Amino acid sequence: MRKYTDTKQKSYASRKKRGPVVSRHLVVKMKVKKGDTVMIVSGKDKGKSGAVLHVLPSTGRVVVDGVALVKRHLRRTGRKQSGSIVERPASIHASNVMVLDPESKKPTRVGRVKQDGKTVRVTKKSKTVLK
Repeated sequence: MRKYTDTKQKSYASRKKRGPVVSRHLVVKMKVKKGDTVMIVSGKDKGKSGAVLHVLPSTGRVVVDGVALVKRHLRRTGRKQSGSIVERPASIHASNVMVLDPESKKPTRVGRVKQDGKTVRVTKKSKTVLK
């Protein structure tokens, strides 16, 4: 019986190394931007707030300062330096955060409005323009 060697099956490790398959068409415009102050509305850190450090639109996730802290074990880099355990924030899904209204300091939704020919982000509660 002949073996088919032309069709090589990809291993699980190679898929894991390259990351998840994300279609380019599924990437949506994020309501949250880097630097926004947000509040966590669901999950283990519900009620906490912080500034957005990174936005990951391809996976629909955000990294918030001081929220979802995980411990990372760092290997020593030199002979005289020792390894350490560092707490750093992990990413959480963007649907679990809401932008804080600058006036009322309460979570609000974000909309877009045309002003002077430019599209600006506006809070739904107080209609204030976000930077």
